[in-house]
Amino acid sequence: MVAQIDAQLNPQQHQGNFSQAIANLPEQWHFVQIWFIESLTTPIFKLGAQNITLWWIVQSFFLLILVGICAKGTKQFLKKFLLLKLGFSEGNREVLGTLTSLGVAVLGFIIVLQAMGLELASFAVIMGGLGIGIGFGLQELTRNLVSGLTIFGENKLKVGDLIEFNNHIGYIKEISIRSTIIRTFKGSDLVVPNTDLTSNLVVNWNYENCSGRLEIPVSVEYGSDLVLVTEMLLESASMEKNIVSNPPPKVVFLGFGENALNFELWVWTERIDQRFIIFSSLNHIIQYNCSRRGINMPFPQRDLWLRNPESISSTIGEQSIDIVKDRKNLDKSPTLTQLLKKNFCFENLNDLDLRNVIESGERIYLQPGEILVRQNQYHSYFCVVLIGAINAIYENEKISNRMFTFTQGEFFGELPLMLEVPYPTTMIAAEETALFLIGKDCFHQLLSAHPQLSDRVAEELAKRQDALQQYQQKLKEMGLLVEADLKNPVEWIRQRINKIFDISQKSLSL
Repeated sequence: MVAQIDAQLNPQQHQGNFSQAIANLPEQWHFVQIWFIESLTTPIFKLGAQNITLWWIVQSFFLLILVGICAKGTKQFLKKFLLLKLGFSEGNREVLGTLTSLGVAVLGFIIVLQAMGLELASFAVIMGGLGIGIGFGLQELTRNLVSGLTIFGENKLKVGDLIEFNNHIGYIKEISIRSTIIRTFKGSDLVVPNTDLTSNLVVNWNYENCSGRLEIPVSVEYGSDLVLVTEMLLESASMEKNIVSNPPPKVVFLGFGENALNFELWVWTERIDQRFIIFSSLNHIIQYNCSRRGINMPFPQRDLWLRNPESISSTIGEQSIDIVKDRKNLDKSPTLTQLLKKNFCFENLNDLDLRNVIESGERIYLQPGEILVRQNQYHSYFCVVLIGAINAIYENEKISNRMFTFTQGEFFGELPLMLEVPYPTTMIAAEETALFLIGKDCFHQLLSAHPQLSDRVAEELAKRQDALQQYQQKLKEMGLLVEADLKNPVEWIRQRINKIFDISQKSLSL
């Protein structure tokens, strides 16, 4: 304690003592210091007139790092600030920024070497030979760099474009100076050297717009009415919502095949990026219309001449018996299409409309006592009971009362979906139950495509007076309902559907 007080009162005296203590260090510490300094300053080799030491290398290394930071900062400043303010396109900004940064890097490299005492002229021959060797070794990298500058300069490929090349198709995610990253439809990223894009044929679906022509091959059996086939194909094109009417669809008769009459349906779309989905939809529509019109699809036919049919007849008979047994063991459970048609909302839909419904929904299974959604929770799905039963239980602090039971072919969830309010009851499975769920967007599309369903839904809801009273009371508390709406619940529900899903009265009258 006394020593600390003395140090505070006499700081100069204690500094002198510290210096004296350093001076009195053992001689080995002085030896280490001398060895370290000599290691940094001892010449390793000589480059021209300059002695290269370890300290020279360390200084040069940090100076070159500083040059690299300055070059990168220059590029970012030009690309993201100055050139952006001047209105340059993204490709031109990248090219100018890259070239400027390369110039800054080369100039800084030369300045650093000269500042460190190197005379570049003295070993120009050595650098020339070294440059040739490096050029041969890095020629592929150089080609990619030049190709990257070409892509940026021409600006024919941009981020977000849908391109197709070398049997690959996807969106351009990122373009760098050496390579381009493409996000495929499978969700993977494809890293493509820029030389592949500049030296190969590339189809850019987004060069001017996202429009394009699709060609759907169709074959029908010999003897088909060609006019009827043409009419059917044009009708199929008009049934697909992603097909534009200008230019109009066109049917081309390609000729007579080995087993069929070959046609092609040419259609134009503004969503060429969705071409696989459009292909699938058109094929479904064409197959449906062929069945409806009685147009048969062909299949290869061959005539076989059997030299000894008696010897194989017994084998064929045994195989036929096995086939019959296998058919008896097939699953006899009803299909989803059959189950949906038991619901009045879907009973009048054709196979194409049912296919759209099936693709847009999902099927779930509940065990007895399993809860789908609890009271006062949100659940944005229109639910159809396929198999089993669902109980609607109203609960409070005093009672737990079953208000409804929804059985096979019935539906629920439309009120919370349309009114955007939580469930007033807990929905619980009374037995093993299968449900088909349709989300809000898909339910919107269903009502828009079939406006008459809104009337039927409103009429069905009007039968559930207890549920309506609960929802109306909740909406009344929220200030979204007036007394006049309570007089005609069917009209109130219909207006609510039209308002939420934006279904016009004109559509309802069709």
